[in-house]
Amino acid sequence: MHLTKHAHACVTFTEGGRMLLVDPGAFTPNAAELIAAADAILVTHDHFDHFDEAALVAELRRRPELALFAPADMVAKLGGRGSAVRDGDRIEPAGFNVSVHGERHAVIHPDLPVSANVGYLVEGRVFHPGDSYGAPGVPVETLLVPTSGPWTKFGEAVDFVRAVAPGRTVQIHELMLSELGQNSAGRFLGKDGLTGIALENLAWGESTEV
Repeated sequence: MHLTKHAHACVTFTEGGRMLLVDPGAFTPNAAELIAAADAILVTHDHFDHFDEAALVAELRRRPELALFAPADMVAKLGGRGSAVRDGDRIEPAGFNVSVHGERHAVIHPDLPVSANVGYLVEGRVFHPGDSYGAPGVPVETLLVPTSGPWTKFGEAVDFVRAVAPGRTVQIHELMLSELGQNSAGRFLGKDGLTGIALENLAWGESTEV
């Protein structure tokens, strides 16, 4: 199975001619193109940087049979299009085995409401947490680690990686960091930093086998 890193939190998984798309948001310049090419789509929560609503609605009108999985509030927002998922669910979008973990978005500020957020473990190997540092409580080979945003904190990211204890980590949700900031995240969270595991920083469009 191949993981391809796209802009910000968006990734795709491909295997045997099938493509599973996760979190095509407004920060992803080719989101509409990826949505049109996807066999199934997973969305962790309804923030615009993970969820390009206009592009998804347009594609669902064109392909009403498109498999879309998201938290219940998002499915309701889309007029019932898609399938609602929650913590503990197991699904098979486009033939990929996926388990669902977590319930809530990380707290940004006490004055702001906390939205629903789920993470997805793909083929029992790769975990995309959405906007949360909640450990899934199951073994993970490759952990996607968010490093920028109003809710992130490097110290909490360290604890997240330590709690999951994956074999490998890949940086996502990095768009709000400069190149210097992304490299700093790699040093702080990486093999010579506080986790002991190298934090890989894939370029947009770059793929790796997982």
